[in-house]
Amino acid sequence: MEKGRLDDNENAHFLNVVPKPEDDLPSPLPSPVSAPTAKSKAKISTAAIIPVWIVLSSAVIIYNNYLYNTLQFKYPVFLVTWHLSFAAIGTRVLQRTTHLIDGAKDVRMTKDMFLRSILPIGLLFSASLILSNTAYLYLSVAYIQMLKAFTPVAILLISFVFRIQEPNRKLAVIVFMISSGVALASQGELHFNLIGFLTQAAAVAFEASRLVMIQILLHGLKMDPLVSLHYYAPVCALINLAFLPFTEGLAPFYELARVGPLILISNASVAFLLNVAAVFLVGAGSGLVLTLAGVFKDILLITGSVLIFGNQITPLQIVGYSIALGGLILFKTSGGK
Repeated sequence: MEKGRLDDNENAHFLNVVPKPEDDLPSPLPSPVSAPTAKSKAKISTAAIIPVWIVLSSAVIIYNNYLYNTLQFKYPVFLVTWHLSFAAIGTRVLQRTTHLIDGAKDVRMTKDMFLRSILPIGLLFSASLILSNTAYLYLSVAYIQMLKAFTPVAILLISFVFRIQEPNRKLAVIVFMISSGVALASQGELHFNLIGFLTQAAAVAFEASRLVMIQILLHGLKMDPLVSLHYYAPVCALINLAFLPFTEGLAPFYELARVGPLILISNASVAFLLNVAAVFLVGAGSGLVLTLAGVFKDILLITGSVLIFGNQITPLQIVGYSIALGGLILFKTSGGK
């Protein structure tokens, strides 16, 4: 669910908004009241929280892939709905037992705001989550991570259309670097699947549209990953639940006994813990540190997918993905201008 300034998301930092839980980083929280204490804590915790976030972020993707392709539980709509339902309950438990969701008190949720902003963004969020999870049925973890590198380009292109961002020569170079890098990675893919590619491309388009819409409709409204999850999880869960009878029907329910409650609960727990870690992550370092952490996580994830699942990557893919990551880092270091 929502994270932010970097991506899985990795990508939100391009518009200072919040992306999803499986794929990466959070948007900055308001400045703490006691700056000196907060800074010292941030410095002490940075070395601890970044590895925790990397492990949880990678674990979510690897665990989901294990469910889909090893346990043959090929029901992404059901799994996403289960994750969102678990998160909706989890955030409300945290709201009553901790101070982690105190930021919700600063959000004035009205009926008009819900209908005009939360609901349409929730629809895009649901589509993005379902499609990105469906892609794992057709493509390797390594290749999907490479395709996700195109998300910043999609965000920039959409923001150009809505005139949130003005195109310039430097951004054109960045778009070219990332696009050509992803193209090379696709060219080098040994097990290319058109359905999987189009599914992931659609997921990227929906995710980019969601992030741009957040920038337009919720401009100036600060919600950390858990607060965002608090509002979006129940909405998206209900949306997905409405589509479930028409997509997967009762089939996933017949498979629950085979998979077992322990697998499903632990899987959803890891995804939820990732969002909790994201809250601490956003205050742990600079935007550049988080960007580099996200890049390092993706490299580890691709390496892990090769070792764990036997995914094959080619030298051409390594070159292409390196170019794409170079474009992403260039964007961040240039401040997006």
